Amino acid sequence: MLRAGRDDDADEIIRLIGDCWAEYPGCVMDLDGEVPELRALATYAAGRGGALWVAEQDGAVAGLICSWPLQDGAWEIGKMYVAKSHRGRGVAHVLAEAAEAYARARGAERMQLWSDTRFDRAHRFYEKRSYVRAGPLRVLGDKSNSIEFAYAKPLVGIAVGPLDAAAAASAERPLAQTLVACVEAGASVSFLLPLSLDKARAFWRDAARGVARGERLLFAAWLDGVIVGTAQIAFAVQENQRHRADLQKLLVHPDARRRGIARRLLAAAEAGAAAADRTLLVLDISPPGGAAEGLYRSAGWQEAGVIPGYALNPDGTPCDTRYFYKRVRAAAGADANAGEEPRPAPALPFR
Repeated sequence: MLRAGRDDDADEIIRLIGDCWAEYPGCVMDLDGEVPELRALATYAAGRGGALWVAEQDGAVAGLICSWPLQDGAWEIGKMYVAKSHRGRGVAHVLAEAAEAYARARGAERMQLWSDTRFDRAHRFYEKRSYVRAGPLRVLGDKSNSIEFAYAKPLVGIAVGPLDAAAAASAERPLAQTLVACVEAGASVSFLLPLSLDKARAFWRDAARGVARGERLLFAAWLDGVIVGTAQIAFAVQENQRHRADLQKLLVHPDARRRGIARRLLAAAEAGAAAADRTLLVLDISPPGGAAEGLYRSAGWQEAGVIPGYALNPDGTPCDTRYFYKRVRAAAGADANAGEEPRPAPALPFR
């Protein structure tokens, strides 16, 4: 059962958090010296303009979460813990849904949180909910020698932005789920049916490495806090083609189509390529036709030709491939930067 937390939950909350910290070497609780707010956490959260919720099972606190406003439309998730005995039962998702819904109803545009670098299970949970690594590490200087990752995500509407290497790695699971769903819906994007989630995740791990090496730009799209789309710009590496890049893997989850997400991703990818001084973009479509082709034509892409039987459909049958190209305006100072390495992706728009 989910309910509002109370100050008189303090003993159980302190015990639960202490047990969670004890699972990790070096994590110690100095209650009055470092976390005195746990003695009256409901009052503490309310004092910051937020709230505390607890998940209760058989009269005992099985989990908790807080949420409070920061500034400029951002809200923070804090003090999220679930008892070990209750993990894997959906308790954490119920808590997170409550905190996000509360923030959304009060005008939140994005959610942020900090998580100790040792809490790998928590990281996987946040990443399932489309949070990505965003920003530098935070060193607390406490008795536990805590270093924390920052996570963030846009919460409402459609948001599109570039992912740096850390964000790309943390987005692996939702990006893989989007890829699998698109292939199962008939998209011919280098994969054949059946496409396993593990194989899809391996693809995105490699893409994140490419971002880290400066070989590509990766963009993600969120719809109401969930990653539902992506696109990539892969830089040509040939010495005489440093002005060129390929648009690759522009994907939108079938459940999120017809909302303009693909067009937003395309515009972001083109702008990212231009900012990296790539003035000629190329893409291919297999098989030709369909909504994707209409999108590219309406965005000013020009057809270059068709190669018969160049690729295979997801079911293994041959299909033609149509190539398109588009010239984009380079960023200011492109001539001065000619021949340099591609510029890094700009910061996420929701940090």
